[in-house]
Amino acid sequence: MQAYCVKCRAKKEMVNPKEIVMKNGKPAVSGTCPSCGTKMFKIGAKK
Repeated sequence: MQAYCVKCRAKKEMVNPKEIVMKNGKPAVSGTCPSCGTKMFKIGAKK
């Protein structure tokens, strides 16, 4: 799953992506950047 890393300013492949549900009920995927280790987040996506 690809997501945008704010720190690297580029789209990267997420490490350890996990499907979550936000407070408003929308699906999302959360993971980490392989280069810098920053938390990445993609709203409305499934693995």
